[in-house]
Amino acid sequence: MTDSIIFDVDGTIWDSTIVVEDAWNAALKKGGYSQQVTASRLKGLFGLPMIDILRDILPYETEANLEAFAPICFQYEDEYLKKEAGRVYDGFEDMLKLLHGKYPLYIVSNCQAGYIELMLEKTGFGKYFDDHLCPGDTGLLKADNILQICSRHNLKHAIYVGDTQMDADACSVANIPIVFAAYGFGQIEKPDYVINTPMELTTLNL
Repeated sequence: MTDSIIFDVDGTIWDSTIVVEDAWNAALKKGGYSQQVTASRLKGLFGLPMIDILRDILPYETEANLEAFAPICFQYEDEYLKKEAGRVYDGFEDMLKLLHGKYPLYIVSNCQAGYIELMLEKTGFGKYFDDHLCPGDTGLLKADNILQICSRHNLKHAIYVGDTQMDADACSVANIPIVFAAYGFGQIEKPDYVINTPMELTTLNL
């Protein structure tokens, strides 16, 4: 019997790629790079650790320069998202209202420190979630952060809601079921559950 639900952010709670496209292109210009990114390309990259996204966008750049450039991207992303929020998936808050109180709810995402807090502030969803973790907080990737959340809150039968194979792989390592948010960015080969809308999570036999 499920005792808690852990959520991904991008492609599961909201889609911020339109805003992040503008932010990262401004950051790339500021950094002197000619490369540009699109929201469509970002959808295929979100879920990776941030440094891996930069490696994909700037494949010929040195590791040292990528490390130096990352804070500029974070700064621009933060500034742009403070002005314009990502698009929350239809029905997501209605689903949270139904599940909040029935299950403790958590967030684990492969993002920079502050991103989850910003999403919670812009959406007003902070009241629904008990805790969250990301690599920017711990230096650890998704599987280990899932395990940390489970250990910290004594969760024995958590499930994870995400939208990419990377999410599923992390769940496999953490030994918890994956609910595939099929309305999001990616695909999952063999999910334990599938939802086509956020509200369908309330109808699963968990």
